[in-house]
Amino acid sequence: MVSHIKNALIAAVMAGVIIAPVFGLQIVRSGMQTHLEPEWDMVLMGMAIVFVFQAFVRPAFVKVMGRGERKFSMPVLNDTSRRAMIFLLIAIALIWPFFTGRAEVDIATLVLIYVMLGLGLNIVVGFAGLLDLGFVGFYAVGAYTYALLYHWAGWGFWEALPLAGAMAGLFGYLLGFPVLRLRGDYLAIVTLGFGEIIRLLLINLYEFTGGPDGISGIPKPTVFGMPMVRRAPEGETTFHEFMGWQFDNMDVIIYLYLMALVLALVTLFVSNRVIRMPIGRAWEALREDEIACRSLGLNPTNIKLSAFTMGATFAGFGGAFFAARQGLVNPESFTFLESALILAIVVLGGMGSQVGVILAAIVLTVLPEVAREFAEYRMMIFGLVMVVMMMWRPQGLLPMKRPHVELKQ
Repeated sequence: MVSHIKNALIAAVMAGVIIAPVFGLQIVRSGMQTHLEPEWDMVLMGMAIVFVFQAFVRPAFVKVMGRGERKFSMPVLNDTSRRAMIFLLIAIALIWPFFTGRAEVDIATLVLIYVMLGLGLNIVVGFAGLLDLGFVGFYAVGAYTYALLYHWAGWGFWEALPLAGAMAGLFGYLLGFPVLRLRGDYLAIVTLGFGEIIRLLLINLYEFTGGPDGISGIPKPTVFGMPMVRRAPEGETTFHEFMGWQFDNMDVIIYLYLMALVLALVTLFVSNRVIRMPIGRAWEALREDEIACRSLGLNPTNIKLSAFTMGATFAGFGGAFFAARQGLVNPESFTFLESALILAIVVLGGMGSQVGVILAAIVLTVLPEVAREFAEYRMMIFGLVMVVMMMWRPQGLLPMKRPHVELKQ
């Protein structure tokens, strides 16, 4: 008990040092004068909360978890349970837009975009073991490929979608060459720089990309060549006129949601099939031990390049759909925060676990929308959740069960 009190006091003092500059001093302006006004109530309250948690709550929590470890343990998915959960999630996703409102469908569409991005990054980080902090760069490449093709060549969404994925995959392939000999922290730093380079290029190439203003007026996808708008351009027929329906904005929202669902399912299906192929086994071999992988006759260069290329391709598809959904792209949509969020989805769900990535994307996208009154504390809550997860369950919410053989004694 004495050691708990001692540790709690140290933690409270450290919390006070961290909280004081942020919440303890408030800038107050009176007329032409500006001065700092101390407010120690928030600091003392924070120190008290940390002290109580470290001295009493955490030891009790550890004690309870130690006694009932099996009771509180999360499941580890095998192939049968994973398939059942995927089919259940797909069934819920199909009926979701027909029983909810516009806001809920919009949030669900955003979730599906992050599912695509999470599954793409899961190939790079979860299966190949390559820490990528610049994944948002491929996302930006896909979005700007569609935006630029529309702006300069008049291409539609379905024409630009394959090229958006191909361009993002090409950038992933090119990124793979400078990082072939890098691992761990060095790899993360280089990929982080790559993401920032792309964002700064988009800002500075003003005549080509629109700079900070971006590109606006991007059209939404058509249905068999017919636009889903209230009034079609001259000489064209809208989809609702062709079907004899009254135009409703909700129809467009549902159509975009179903498109995102199809793209997410294609991403899930392709990645699920690929990881069972020899290249997927090679990714796992590279992740476990690169030297052993090389000793088996595998080429780490080709393995790394394939992982970066395939993961970036899915990000490019997600970026093209994002541009079509928003109707506007600008560099501020592709900051490092997006890369951190996508990486958090992969880590929280369980690296290598596709169902875990889907659930983590739902949690990290829906919770901030539900708790809008705590929007200013969003990043603090986000960081706290990640710290708790790393302490309680570092393998993720639903870790993937690896195939293994046990010999009977």
